[in-house]
Amino acid sequence: MTVVQRLNKQIERRIFKTSRSLKKTTAITALVMVMILAGNSVSAQISSIKPLGEIGIPKPDNINRFIKDKTAAIALGKTLFWDMQLGSDGVQSCASCHFHAGADNRSKNQINPGPGNKFDIASAPNYQLKPSDFPFHKLENPNDASSKVISDVNDVAGSQGVSRARFIDVQPGSDKDKTTPVRDEVFNVGGVNVRRVTDRDTPTVINSVFNFRNFWDGRAQNIFNGVNPSGLRDSNAFVLEAQNRRRLRDVRVRINNSSLASQAVGPPASSFELSAEVEPIISPSTVELSDSEDRIEVRDSQGRTINRGSATEGVEAAPDVDEQRRSRRPRRQRPPRRPRRKFRSVGRKLGKKMLAVNPLNKQVVASDDSVLGSFSKFPQSGINKSYEEMIQQAFQRQWWDSNIVVRVDPKTGRRRFRRNPRNRPLSTNEFTLAEYNFALFFGLAVQEYESTLVSDQTPFDQFLSGDKNALTPEQQRGWDIFQNKGLCISCHVGSELTAASVSNVARQQRILRPPAPAPNPVVGDTGFINIGVRPVAEDLGVGGKDEFDNPLSEARLALQGTFERLLGEKPPIIPKNEQDIAADGAFKTSGLRNVELTAPYFHNGGQLTLEQVIEFYNRGGDFGRNLPPLNLSADEKKSLVAFMKGLTDERVRLQKAPFDHPQLFVPNGHPNDEQNVIPDPDIQGEDGTKQAKDDLLEIPAVGRGGGKPLPNFLGG
Repeated sequence: MTVVQRLNKQIERRIFKTSRSLKKTTAITALVMVMILAGNSVSAQISSIKPLGEIGIPKPDNINRFIKDKTAAIALGKTLFWDMQLGSDGVQSCASCHFHAGADNRSKNQINPGPGNKFDIASAPNYQLKPSDFPFHKLENPNDASSKVISDVNDVAGSQGVSRARFIDVQPGSDKDKTTPVRDEVFNVGGVNVRRVTDRDTPTVINSVFNFRNFWDGRAQNIFNGVNPSGLRDSNAFVLEAQNRRRLRDVRVRINNSSLASQAVGPPASSFELSAEVEPIISPSTVELSDSEDRIEVRDSQGRTINRGSATEGVEAAPDVDEQRRSRRPRRQRPPRRPRRKFRSVGRKLGKKMLAVNPLNKQVVASDDSVLGSFSKFPQSGINKSYEEMIQQAFQRQWWDSNIVVRVDPKTGRRRFRRNPRNRPLSTNEFTLAEYNFALFFGLAVQEYESTLVSDQTPFDQFLSGDKNALTPEQQRGWDIFQNKGLCISCHVGSELTAASVSNVARQQRILRPPAPAPNPVVGDTGFINIGVRPVAEDLGVGGKDEFDNPLSEARLALQGTFERLLGEKPPIIPKNEQDIAADGAFKTSGLRNVELTAPYFHNGGQLTLEQVIEFYNRGGDFGRNLPPLNLSADEKKSLVAFMKGLTDERVRLQKAPFDHPQLFVPNGHPNDEQNVIPDPDIQGEDGTKQAKDDLLEIPAVGRGGGKPLPNFLGG
């Protein structure tokens, strides 16, 4: 009997036992979920698992239309990822939440109160977590989900970001934006604002290039639209392309296998929500300067002139009233206005800011940095490159080179085009083409950098390559349990160890109905599973909505008939009805490499150790009974933990290339504790709101040879 056949038999036996031991309705739920897990092509996985290094990095089909120099794009991406000037406070960077094994090991001021905004673990934020706080759902008998509950909290161990403040404007040349604190009713200590904390745990960016979609709920789409995480879901996402230096046109871009780019532009956008505007913010246009550059004309998507005028004064990308009157064509009736939403200007205001600062100006870069060493100004901070120069070296000319500038009205979003003035600096609402398209550069450059963060030199990968001594005998027993009794391989499939990978979605398609004889097998998004970490009502995960009120669940899009319009392809199957869909409470299945370094675990960060994680699975989860109990012995659990520690790439632990990095200062809570903080005397809001002083933790710069390991979360 093959390994696959043994696994299928074990699943059938487990289902039978589960159905006998649980109440009828609960049993059906467990049966369905097990079949969903088993439906992830187990038969196609086990016999064909290759070392990760033999799996190709997913690449966009049309990337050469945008990037002209991959090496330069990687350097730009690494610089942007680690630059503290990215955040509105001049401190927060992408790396602030991803500096330790691609994740976050901080433990002070890392609690989000969850639904209800009431802190359970502590009375207030700025609390120092302790090992005894975990797991968040404590049972008298950790092996029995039905045993007495000792304690249960809906808090989330997330990552601290910026303090609540109202954005006013960027200050070109400054690392800090002009903001004013706004009273935070949740994240404050004694009325003093502290840094806010995300409502989900921070997943690692290492190996995330293999994910078909990103973020826990999959909202970062596989297709990057050059503007935001929403992909084709946002019909108003346009960038500007220069057909020559005197001619611009609005274009939609569609870059596949780019969920990392979609993910990258999400966090910066959340810090730059400005005034509301009416959609659509862009009516696709072509803009052209005359040869003498004294006149400018705007045409619609049909090539018809809608406005013309002085290139010095500029013209709006909307019909001129007098021009309409002169036209014999009847005025087109305007479509009804759509709901108002927040105007996100990551591609403009952030571009305006970053192109005016010196890259990594506050941070030392090691002289032997594997990417940036040749640019390093060590021992001084920064590098010998400007962001403008790096963009021009990395990207094709049509995305950054133009004589036309765009003025965007901050209240309405309406655009006005004019010739780039030669006798004055641009205002903060006037944008060069490079500033206007900054989200395109940011997303693709960060994606190119993160695509190098692949940890394929683990003992497990060496074992798969034929070195049978790479794993210890105990780890090999754990690998056998992983494939068989533990049922882990059902979700953590393939070389990437996740069903949410690009390769698995290609095999299974985006949504699937398990090909198993389960009673009422349901349709779900491939790689997204509800394993019962928390009650569904607390966090819907992929069962939630995008910013346009469309389901994140692709199975629901298929049911509603919007799958093709929002995702660009036909659905592989269509659910029968809402009850035929498994989406609520489902989250993306994580890869497992370096898992010993990335505590806390699950989307709520509610488990501290791998032992606690194994106990969770052994008892069949905590809520909803979506998993069957595994009945692992103490030795089997120990072997499974040992195997997972064999998934660590020592280059990650030691910060060796490509995991080396510039110096970083990360916020690590605030002086004192949850009872008292120290206000920053230099920051005060218009209404007197105060903001707490930061404790900053230095992460020293390391070069390609690496350095000392950073401590794990709570010293684990």
